[in-house]
Amino acid sequence: MIADAATGVALALRGEGDPYAVSRILRQGDAASLAALRVLGADALAPYALDHRVCPGGDDEMVVRQALTAYPPGTDASEVSVWSYRGLVEASHSYLSGGAEPWPQPPQAAAGWVTADPWPKLAHRVSQLAALALPGLAPGLADDLATRTDDLARGFVRAVRRRDWLQAAGVGRWLSRLPKVPQTLGLDAGLAFVRQMSDGEPRVAVHVAAAHRFYGRGW
Repeated sequence: MIADAATGVALALRGEGDPYAVSRILRQGDAASLAALRVLGADALAPYALDHRVCPGGDDEMVVRQALTAYPPGTDASEVSVWSYRGLVEASHSYLSGGAEPWPQPPQAAAGWVTADPWPKLAHRVSQLAALALPGLAPGLADDLATRTDDLARGFVRAVRRRDWLQAAGVGRWLSRLPKVPQTLGLDAGLAFVRQMSDGEPRVAVHVAAAHRFYGRGW
């Protein structure tokens, strides 16, 4: 289910396939669909960020609301889970009309880890939050991560060397959004290499397509 949904997102970001609608891929009332939407987070709405257009609510609004209601982060949730949920809420505010009922407010999410984490752990955590690299989302987090661009570049290289294509794609996607990425990193060639070597892994495809479509990197 997650792979199918990610494939639909990647096709839409590349301008391929049928017109995108999250409710066409992830159905209302279906537990597996709602769980998949929660895992994809803001990326489920990434195609609606194209040209900054706001999609009318309808079925898309309902399936997102159901996912937010069914899978909120608990009191013991990890920081990644809270940030992922926050990203989906922010994307809903930005890319869906919301109808008559307001969207929930994004939960507070701690960001002390950005400065505290050693660079390998930072790269791992950032890759898990790659969906928040969409334009306009998590601006405070983006500003904090900009202070650790060199460490993320090291994490990108390490992931490529370890052939961890999903982590490499996620870190590379964030680097695509951040300023002052070292030219010596070769990010564009690196992302293209990750795409080729990942053998069509759907979530890698989403990250690389998003980096290219929104920030002109890779491919």
